[in-house]
Amino acid sequence: MTFLLQHISTRHIGATRSSFALRDLSLSIQQGEQVALIGPSGAGKTSLLHTLACALKPEQGEIQLFGNDPWRIASAERHAMRARLFLAPQTPPLPPRQRVVNAVLAGALPQWSAWQAIRSLIKPLEVDAAYQALMPFNLQDKLYARVDRLSGGERQRCGMARALVSKAEAFLVDEPLSALDPTLALQTLNVLQQEAQKRQATLVCSLHQVELARANFSRVIALRDGRIVFDAASKDISDAMIAALYQNGNDDDYVNLENEIDKLAIIDPMPRC
Repeated sequence: MTFLLQHISTRHIGATRSSFALRDLSLSIQQGEQVALIGPSGAGKTSLLHTLACALKPEQGEIQLFGNDPWRIASAERHAMRARLFLAPQTPPLPPRQRVVNAVLAGALPQWSAWQAIRSLIKPLEVDAAYQALMPFNLQDKLYARVDRLSGGERQRCGMARALVSKAEAFLVDEPLSALDPTLALQTLNVLQQEAQKRQATLVCSLHQVELARANFSRVIALRDGRIVFDAASKDISDAMIAALYQNGNDDDYVNLENEIDKLAIIDPMPRC
């Protein structure tokens, strides 16, 4: 099992007194599983990804990654655990004046020594690895371009290429398709899914494109107001459930959503052991 969360509550990144971003949330994700996260803006998708990546410490509940609680082990062990994860934020942290080759090779930093990292800034160490990572995204001709010369979609795909040079056992990807047209979005998603399948890595991907999530992921977790609303096989998710999930949030919407879930008996917020 890659991830196990039991009754997790956590606040927004950097917040101390704000309301909880995640509330009493429980789930499990098996090694090699591919899961989509959907829900309205502010539902808690990004906070969940950061919690899974050991970037956000829960205030309540228990978490296990690869069989260990990351917050009950030494910092050196936690650092090693993070090296097994690849977190891709919606806006990739790419230095604007950096060459694409260096930006992509940053995905290998957790496996490099400090000396290797410094050397690679001067002269990239694994140019072929960066080139091969860019090819599936049709960006190989941008290998030596500066990041600030890339379009928004090219930057986003460059950030995804980092995942391919990493040695991660789990990809945690936040809105990787937001700057892409439908054709590039599907191509990029296919690359990520194929890479995860090839290395038997776990993939957890938040998406605003609900139909892409339903068509390409066998399991979909829907969040709203920091809670899991349903955790279901994509084939069991009805249009009525999706419509209710994205409504304004009045009591009638919640009742409608609960009724749709009850019809199928698919809500599954508790860990899958």
